Amino acid sequence: MRVFVLFWLLLVSFPLLAEEKSEQGFQHYLQTLRKEAQAQGFQDNFLDGMFADIAYRPTVIKSDRNQPERKITLDSYLETRVPDWKVKQAIELSTKHRALLEEISAKYKVQSRFIVALWGNESNFGRIQGSFDVLSALSSLAYEGRREALFKKQFFAALQILHEGHVQKAQFKGSWAGAMGQSQFMPTSFLNYAVDYDGDGKKDIWANEADVFASIANFLSKEGWDGEGTWGRQVILTQGYDGSHGGLDKDHYVTLSTWQKRGVRRYNGQALPSSDIKASLIMPDGIDGRIYLVYNNFHTLMKWNRSSYFGIAVGYLSERIKQGN
Repeated sequence: MRVFVLFWLLLVSFPLLAEEKSEQGFQHYLQTLRKEAQAQGFQDNFLDGMFADIAYRPTVIKSDRNQPERKITLDSYLETRVPDWKVKQAIELSTKHRALLEEISAKYKVQSRFIVALWGNESNFGRIQGSFDVLSALSSLAYEGRREALFKKQFFAALQILHEGHVQKAQFKGSWAGAMGQSQFMPTSFLNYAVDYDGDGKKDIWANEADVFASIANFLSKEGWDGEGTWGRQVILTQGYDGSHGGLDKDHYVTLSTWQKRGVRRYNGQALPSSDIKASLIMPDGIDGRIYLVYNNFHTLMKWNRSSYFGIAVGYLSERIKQGN
């Protein structure tokens, strides 16, 4: 009887739980968001247009809850993120936009190959930007509740972008998580880093390559990029060293001479450069996988995306662009 009662309670409660995240519940939630937007200073005539066609998108919640958990290796990741065809396109586009890229590189002190590498990794050079309505996606994710504060903050930042007139609402598209444009900036990143490079009054990271390149460079520059340095190098461990000082913590960010003494060598087995440059040792797949010494610029890339796989992919593509093959 006790088991039967418990089963019955579950059957009764399940539709109630499901109903909590319904279209009706979402519409009530939108009213709360609108009141908060009003409190932040947005006027009703603006909000009428912005809220008119916001829709509940269960698909973005499903995407958020069911992100792939399949274990991949760095080797397989690089095969998919930096295939030869992408390298070829990166080199061709670097040549096509050379004058603009060199101009932006000089202004922001960021090497153009890294601008192009981020552009390619984030949106396949602008071809894959996402087709979700940004306001609908962000409000749906906020309504879902697990990370409500985060997505509400992004939602209000998105309203600010539209209020400033950088893009029309009909073109305000992005990924299911709200990342936008060719640089895939979240709305708060847009407000902090996006640039109107051509001076037309709009920070257009959706269709204007000048604004896209400058926005990427501005992010890196503001986050501490070293325009004279590179990102890292693949290395090997010798002398029985087990990589016990690995990781990106500040305590493990030490000079190349220190790594040399511990037994770290260039990938070809030769000694590391005699330099006081600081580096971190990372082993994304453990001691049996690829091992890298990474520099200041890699730490900056981690502020863009906390995935070491992503940072290595950007660095690797930048090297292929530099080599020209």
